[in-house]
This record gives sequence, C-alpha cells and structure tokens, in this order.
Amino acid sequence: MSKWYAPMPNRLSQCQSLYLRKHAENPIDWWPWCDEALAKAAAEDRVIFLSIGYSSCHWCTVMEGEAFSDLEIAAYLNTYFLPIKVDREERPDIDSIYMQALQLMTGQGGWPLNIFLTPEDRRPFYGGTYFPVQPRYGRPGFLQVLQAVRRFYDQEKEKLAAHQATLWQYLAPSTEMGEAIPLTEELLRAGIREVTPILRDRPQGTCFPMMPYAQMLLQGLAFSPNPPELLHLCRLRGQHLLQGGIYDHVGGGWHRYTVDPQWTVPHFEKMLYDNGQIVTYLARLWQQGDRSPQIPAAIAQTIQWLDREMTAPEGYFYAAQDADSFLSPTDSEPEEGAFYCWSYAELEATLSPTEFTQLQSYFDISAGGNFEGKIVLKQVRLPEDPQVLAPILRKLFARRYGADTPMDQPFPVATDNATAKGRAWPGRIPPVTDTKMILAWNSLMITGLATAAQVWRERTYWQRAAKAAQWLHEQQYRQGKLYRLNYGGTVAEVAQAEDYAYWIQALLALHQASLAVGETAQPWLALATQYQTLFDQELGAKDGGYYNAPERPDLIVRQREGLDNATPSANGVAIANLVQLFLLTENPTYLEQAEKGLRFFSRLMQEAPQSCPSLLAALQWYLRPLCVQVRSDQLAPLWDRYLPTAVLKVRDDLEPVALVCEGLCCREPALTPAQLQQQLDDLYG
Repeated sequence: MSKWYAPMPNRLSQCQSLYLRKHAENPIDWWPWCDEALAKAAAEDRVIFLSIGYSSCHWCTVMEGEAFSDLEIAAYLNTYFLPIKVDREERPDIDSIYMQALQLMTGQGGWPLNIFLTPEDRRPFYGGTYFPVQPRYGRPGFLQVLQAVRRFYDQEKEKLAAHQATLWQYLAPSTEMGEAIPLTEELLRAGIREVTPILRDRPQGTCFPMMPYAQMLLQGLAFSPNPPELLHLCRLRGQHLLQGGIYDHVGGGWHRYTVDPQWTVPHFEKMLYDNGQIVTYLARLWQQGDRSPQIPAAIAQTIQWLDREMTAPEGYFYAAQDADSFLSPTDSEPEEGAFYCWSYAELEATLSPTEFTQLQSYFDISAGGNFEGKIVLKQVRLPEDPQVLAPILRKLFARRYGADTPMDQPFPVATDNATAKGRAWPGRIPPVTDTKMILAWNSLMITGLATAAQVWRERTYWQRAAKAAQWLHEQQYRQGKLYRLNYGGTVAEVAQAEDYAYWIQALLALHQASLAVGETAQPWLALATQYQTLFDQELGAKDGGYYNAPERPDLIVRQREGLDNATPSANGVAIANLVQLFLLTENPTYLEQAEKGLRFFSRLMQEAPQSCPSLLAALQWYLRPLCVQVRSDQLAPLWDRYLPTAVLKVRDDLEPVALVCEGLCCREPALTPAQLQQQLDDLYG
C-alpha cells in the first residue's frame, strides 16, 4: 500500500465552519459535503466515510486528536475511502437522516456520528460513534473497523445489498405516518401519561435538561391523571437546573448535560439552544407558581453571561462554547472543564476562612473533590436569599476571568485554539467560542428573553430580544429567501424547518412580550405572518406538516420529522405557531393547517408519545386555544399567572374588562377583573 497523507492544512481549512476547520491539520484527505466529493466517490467506487459532529462536542474533539491524527489510519482511509466531514449545525438535514440510520442499525446514536455509505447511492450500511485508535472501552480500534468495512464492501456484495434493503424499509417510510386517528383529549391525556416518567429521577445514567418534555408537561398539567405529582416533577426539574453542576454558578449559563444521575458533573460545553429553552422553562415555572428567588437570579446571571460572552456587537448570539480549554499556553491538548473546575486549595486561597466555610455550607465541597480530584460547584442547600452568596461568587468570578473583568460587559472571545493559547488573558484561558450565527438557535434564545421580559416586565430583556430579531430579519432574509447561517456578514445555507418554526415562535413571543413592556406599536406579528407564508411555500407538505429541508439531490430521503431531541420538533413548534396565528389574526386557514399537520402526525402521537412531546404540546394548543381580549389597563395581573395555551390581544375599545374566547366560541364578557380571573380559574384552575 502506498501511504499518503493529505496536504496540511487540508481542504477543510477553506471552510467557514469552526468544526470543519478544527480538522484542517489532520493527515486525512477530508472533503466537505459537496457534489464534487460525492461524484468522485461514485466514479472511483470508494466507500464514503461520513463523519458528522460539532465544534463543542467533547468526544468529537477527542477523536480529532486521536484517530483522525493517526498517520497509519489516515493512510488507509485516504487510499480506500472517500472521507467527508459535516458540521451537523450547518446541515441538520444530513445529520438527521444518518443519525436515524445509525439508531436503526445499532439501537443508539450520538456524536461523533461516523457512518459508511455505498458510493453510488449514499445509502448507509455500517456506523458507530466514537472509535479509539486501539481497542478499548469495549470498542474496536478504528483501523480494524476500516479494514473490516472495506473487506465487507469488496467481498460480501449480496449480504451488503440485503442489509441495505432491510435498513431502507425502515428509513424510507419515515416520510409516511399511516392513517390518521381522531384528535381527542384522550390522545393528549394518554401522551402526557406516557411522557411523565421521563422527568422522574433515575438511579443511573446521564441527566439532560429534556426541555421539550418538561415544557410540554408543565403546559399540560390540567390533562395529567395526577397533576400534583406532575407539578412536583416539573419543579424538581427546575431545582436540578438551578442547583446542579449543570449550572455555572460562577459565570451563569447552563452546560449541556451531566454524566451522573445526581446532576453533579457536566459535560461542560454550553449550547445556545439549551440556554434559550431553559430560560423559557424557568420563567414559565415561576409564572405557574414556583416563586423561588433562585429562578429570576439564575436567569439574570445567565443573561449577563449572554451579554459578556455570547453576543456579537450587532446583537445576535453565538452558537456555543467548548467543553475543553487549556490550563496553560504550552499545553498541546485542552482539558475538559478546565475553565470551570476548582481545586480545594484554590478555593481556600481565594476566599477568607469565613467565606470558605459559608461556601461549604451551601455547595458540595470536599478535599477529594467530586470530579477527578477537582470540584464542580453544585449546590446542596439553597439560601433564602441568593444574594447571600453573591460576594463569594464574585471573588471566584474574578479568579476565573481576571480581577478587573466586569460581569456584564463584553469579554474577548477565543475563536480558535491558537487565539486561546496566544492571548494574555487576565484570568484562566477561556474555552473556544463558535461564533457562527444559527437562525434556529438565536430564535430559541429570543423566545427565552421575550418570555422573561413578559413574566417580569423587564424592558432590558425585551430590548436584547428585539435587537437580535431586527438584525436577523434584516440580514437573513435576502431576495425572497431565508437563510440559516451567518458568518461575519455572509449568509449560508437556506433555512430549514427548525429555522422557520423557531423564528416564527420567537416573533410571536416578542409580540406578546411587547404588550407586557408597553411596546404595542411593533412589527412582530406582521413579520410572523410574512415568514409563515414563506415557510408554507418553501417546506409545506400538501397532506400536512413541513419537510425538514428543501428537496435536493444530495439527500437520500426527504424527511418530515415529528420527533424531539435536545430541541423541539420543528413540526410541533410550527403547528402550535399556526394555532396562535389563528387566534391573533382570526384567519381560519391557519387553524385548518394546524389540524392537517396534527392529523398527519396523529399516529405517531398515539404509538410513540415518548418521542414527540412538542406535537403533544401542539395538540393541546389545538384542543384548548384561548384568546383573551383585554383592555390595556387590565393586562398587568395576567402576566402573573401561567395561561398555557393562550394569547393576549389588547383592545381598548372594549366596554367590558375582557372577552375570553375558546377557539371559535366566546364566553360572556367579563365586566370586572374578578370575573375575568374567575373565568380563567374555570379554564386553568
């Protein structure tokens, strides 16, 4: 075998994606996903090795430094395969197809997603996630995998074809859902009953925020067979998010998930989409009745983090921060959690004896640590007033970020490892920040900010959300097309279903928040209807719902996804948006579209409710749509209670205090504030 290695840097060095550029120094002859690469693989009969990940993924980083930097592996891969790298954040449509294939083949998924495709049709036949260089963790070495895959492809054509045919039977029908069933309250109640256990604590395994599940269950309390138990679970999820090591108690913001069932040790990456959803959830939890002062305190601290580390000068939000960072500029590889963890000695040296004792009384602090000899700050007891801990946490902030670093002002961004190691930082070396703008994720953050602005009538939160939304509208909509990404002023990739759905949701949230902060003359509702029309044109399906992405020849199947993952199902959000647009505009076409989408996915809601909480949330919007038309002088009390599937409309021409309408039927006018509250009590308890 003639060994050869890719020129260094390889062709990924020309890509905009931070994740792809992180592989530019690999000896592997990487291609980005493009027509030229796919044609070359087919012409040369080279199996496609497709590797999908994202920049802040810890195990993606590990594999880049191990198997993808190994010369022997690179030589074999370059000779017998066509290696392609994809950033899942750029192309969620590609990721969704091949992740579903991997789950069908192995029963599990995750990133890095490494999968092998036949060159002529790009259909998968083998895959996995992390592969070490040498066999370990019960996994084969990567070179062994490559050799076995190539041997199978060359020598077992009949078995390969049969395997692919079986897989295709399950992959291709993902676009069909079967005959519709009635959209009833029983369907919703059964779904809530099945989803509820997902929020319960478990004795082992990882702990994810699971925000689409938590949000749906909080919204659906009235349909639970045991509302007190479900409310307890919803509040317990909030407690874990506020006290656990998943929350950065020093700097604000939530990490991706914890590796243990006690919510102690996180994977330390911070994703914009998690933080937007968690802010929304906690604001609704507070509105529902959990008036823990930790909720507004954590949201305020997280918005400080957003301002300091995740907001571009133009007002939009960056995508993510890495889990790993460097302890010193001379390190060759970053270390997981280095920016966030503490040694016992460092805490003692930073704080006075009294402060250290006080910290120990509220946090899990021991000389042995709780993470590989180090300490992740996890609260074990809540103070009545969160401000009791503020001076102590400010000292730790100064130690981490530098003594003169303000908590609420922009902090320099490390855009790559070279910048991280090459700058004289006032404190620790920060993790790399992926500064790309993703429309879907920005929209989730805007919804979070708008919801917090509505709940606490906080104008500054609304202003941040409005500034970001205005920039997105001006920059991402060009020549009749909406775009998903922006790299320093350059748009890329047309919008996919999640971009449209979350963006319209954000515009509707801004519209409602505008009423709460007294900004009634705003364009958000008009923009929402404009983008809904575009969404229908670009991705709408005739028999209901929305395709994940535009039809394109490089996709082996055009998916219409109803399943949730770390983010809500685009179709679930889109259908809920349609009901809200119906309530706000009184255009019945929107309600008809919502019904058609729910009918298409009704069989999925019946057969796999644990997989589609956002569709169940949309079903509740459809079954219990509520519009409260109210005079502006009667708005204030309504922000203090959670009205799960309701929109508010200001009508100062009303003679009564308010008019409550359920879908197409209105109740008698409420003549007094007390009568209005009684009508809402009758609906929501």
